[in-house]
Amino acid sequence: MKSNTYALIFLIGVFLCGLLFIFNIGIGSVYIPFGDIISALTGGEFNRRSWETIIYNYRIPKAFTAILAGIALSVSGLQMQTFFRNPLAGPFVLGISSGAGLGVALLVMAGSAFGITMLYQTGVGLWSVIMAATAGAVLVLLLMSLTAWKVKDSMTLLIVGLMFGSATSAVISVLAYFSDAEQLKVFTVWSMGSLGATAPVQLKAFFVAQIIGIIPVLMFIKSYNAMLLGETYAESMGININRLRWAMIISTGILAGSATAFCGPIAFIGIAVPHMARLIFRTADHRVLFPASALIGAMVLLVCDAISQMPTSAQTLPINAVTSLVGAPMVIWLILKRNFSKEF
Repeated sequence: MKSNTYALIFLIGVFLCGLLFIFNIGIGSVYIPFGDIISALTGGEFNRRSWETIIYNYRIPKAFTAILAGIALSVSGLQMQTFFRNPLAGPFVLGISSGAGLGVALLVMAGSAFGITMLYQTGVGLWSVIMAATAGAVLVLLLMSLTAWKVKDSMTLLIVGLMFGSATSAVISVLAYFSDAEQLKVFTVWSMGSLGATAPVQLKAFFVAQIIGIIPVLMFIKSYNAMLLGETYAESMGININRLRWAMIISTGILAGSATAFCGPIAFIGIAVPHMARLIFRTADHRVLFPASALIGAMVLLVCDAISQMPTSAQTLPINAVTSLVGAPMVIWLILKRNFSKEF
């Protein structure tokens, strides 16, 4: 495609993303006319004070959380699929999601397992869960960084990441076995994922984390194109593979780790969206694929969040369940439709 065609597709995508954003904040258990929402967003006022509270304190932060999480997971997935040259690699392959889950499991379930007071009940609330998930993700990230210092082969690093994930999942299972029903329920609810638990102050912290995580991508964006032909070719082009490996680990750790910390585990976005970007834009140029994946990831998670809302109902489906129901068939269809051997 020509650059003009890319620009046109991006403009259409941004417009659709804006429509999805407005649609997303317009649905929920309380009906608010879309006309009133658009009028208020363009400088007007809501007819009811309660509508203003619902929109600004709950729905808009949730929609922005969906956008940030969609960008983080999609960009992480594209980095890993390119670096490992594996079409089914995702942001959680390095065990970052499992590490975040372990941090929350220790916070929530350690009281029953070890007879200590459960920190989650001290009133620290969501911030304690976010800090625990971040600490768990950082711990796994540090272990993977030490492994990357010793292991020079990308596929071996990928296998080590899977083993870290399996080990942390095993520890979580042991903690769950010794925990009581109430604590197990708290952890289970977190593991289902939620986009509606992020307050405006926490949303700012989430946004800052995404900016920091995107910086390594911008610095090494051309190096990812060379990685499509393998590490040997990339090294012959003057690419420092070790530096790129560290950049990928740090970026994926920050992006996927923060998304998991603030939203809980969200499946399939990181795997499916990069393939959707390749399918729509028909290119392997990462200067196009990275912003394309970010845009499509935001749109897909906004759609999944809208589905989870169950309009006119007070019930909200777990976002992880919705992304799995939408993402699993999508990944199967992509595998059947495309010949990945030509791309990796």
